[in-house]
Amino acid sequence: MKRALCLTFIAAFTALPAYAAEKIEGRATVTDGDTIAVEGTKARIRLYGIDAPESGQTCDDAAGKRYLCGTRSADHLAELIGRSGRITCFEEDRDRYGRIVAECVTPGNVVVNAEMVRAGWAVEYKQYSDGRYDQEEAEAKAAKRGIWQGTFVEPSKWRRGDRLATERVAEGQPKGCAIKGNVSSSGRIYHKPGQQNYAKTQINEKAGERWFCSEKEAVAAGWRAAKR
Repeated sequence: MKRALCLTFIAAFTALPAYAAEKIEGRATVTDGDTIAVEGTKARIRLYGIDAPESGQTCDDAAGKRYLCGTRSADHLAELIGRSGRITCFEEDRDRYGRIVAECVTPGNVVVNAEMVRAGWAVEYKQYSDGRYDQEEAEAKAAKRGIWQGTFVEPSKWRRGDRLATERVAEGQPKGCAIKGNVSSSGRIYHKPGQQNYAKTQINEKAGERWFCSEKEAVAAGWRAAKR
């Protein structure tokens, strides 16, 4: 009997979540198309189940003309939240950076995660969404809304270094060479696709910055690896 009670207690204890899920309410400011900060709290929230173009990412429109789809995505999120900026977010998870991953709702009961996908300014992050926004993405794709109007690289692949042909030409990135050699106050540092600061690192060749095709090449040229 004691053994059965003990096993029941252990099962109940191990079933508990590692942290208590939060409900966060407040005025939101937009970081990018899938990330917000809530004023008055330390909460930085990643919108659950969606992936928006990165801040520096460009896409091609229906006519093949490049435009700042990352900026357009962030602008649309700001429009959804509205002038009041008030939002209520329900925690779903935590990501590897410690950010709260949540589904967020405006005072008008607009689920911003779903609406970003429906408007075509984010894709469903299928690796994490469990198909929650399948219908919204199918609708956006069929109607050629947002980034679906033309061609784009999925944000997750863009972070790993994939680029449209028009982006590679404009940035001077040699094909197959995705490592960024950046010059800053910390010295000469290279960033690999997938690292935290990779997407926002821009290459200015006039300042001595450059692309590398391998880590070995970067190290041989005198660059050191970024810590994150």
